Amino acid sequence: MTSASTSFPLGVIEGFFGRPWSWRDRADYAEFLNRYDFGFYIYAPKSDQLLRKHWRESWSPADWSELQGLRKVYAEHSVSFGVGLTPYGLQHAYTPGDASRLAEKVRQINSLEPDILAVLFDDIPLVSTGLAAIQATIVGDALAVSSAGSHFVCPTYYSDDPVLTKALGPMPENYLQDLGEQLPASVEVFWTGPKVCSETYSLEHLLDVTARLGRKPFIWDNYPVNDGPRMCKHLHLRPPKQRKSLLEGSSGLAANPMNQPELSKIALACLASMMQDPSQYCADDALTAAVSTLDNPALARALLDDIQQFHEWGRSTFSADNTEAYLEKYGRWDDPAAKEVVAWLRGSFEPDAALLAEFEEFAQQQSE
Repeated sequence: MTSASTSFPLGVIEGFFGRPWSWRDRADYAEFLNRYDFGFYIYAPKSDQLLRKHWRESWSPADWSELQGLRKVYAEHSVSFGVGLTPYGLQHAYTPGDASRLAEKVRQINSLEPDILAVLFDDIPLVSTGLAAIQATIVGDALAVSSAGSHFVCPTYYSDDPVLTKALGPMPENYLQDLGEQLPASVEVFWTGPKVCSETYSLEHLLDVTARLGRKPFIWDNYPVNDGPRMCKHLHLRPPKQRKSLLEGSSGLAANPMNQPELSKIALACLASMMQDPSQYCADDALTAAVSTLDNPALARALLDDIQQFHEWGRSTFSADNTEAYLEKYGRWDDPAAKEVVAWLRGSFEPDAALLAEFEEFAQQQSE
């Protein structure tokens, strides 16, 4: 799970809402991750309801074949492959029948021969009492069946960000401490930092979380992700801010990319450069090098020229004339990254009705 150039575990988790990547995009990422010494990829898109609300059901033969092929491609590129399962509904009434169905699902995942199984409790409704104990039991039952070599858990409260307590209500007393005590020591616990989308991670914060969890947190880095009604209007193309503290204060990092797979490679390549050689890292040099890998010098220059408008300003600030000019500019290139810019400008990555309904349902359930 670690990269070839460092012992620090560094990888990607496809864990965003909204428009999913294609199977081709996912397969192509194996070569990219290998080239930049990322050690793992976890398949956990919020769009795959067979890992979420409908996890009790099986994949269609076509999708199962795609998953099998995806796992094979990652093995061929020496990148660890994982699956993230969100067992919707079990936190309310975990019955023996539920435990049996959970074991059946994990056995199905086992047939993919994953290196990693992640059990994810983020962004799902919670119970009022005994949250840590119920989750630890669910995880224990999953681990008893799992054949994966590494296991992860994402808590319901995966950050100290007030936005979570606003949506979910107060964190149960000693939730993180209790969860940490009841999980096996070998299980990694995801944490997004002081914010759901943290720009930086201080060592002081990481040490505090370590004390609460009884282990170093494994950072779920919500950058360059841009899902949701607000962030989807931005393309996160700049290098991430300094993350050197994670080498000492965390047990690893999983980056959550954008809905745009090609454009995500820019920030991810910069992240790899930063984490693998922080003493020599220069953000400007890393950005220039990352953009140059597009093999289209004109497109690379255009993205560097427009990075402030796309990254900071966002397309909601563009006039109709601005948008039309950008469409003409990027529409001349038959390149995957340019096509993603064009689709973004046209609003193709806006949350659809189903996604907005899920956000609204989640908020409503927490207010009941």
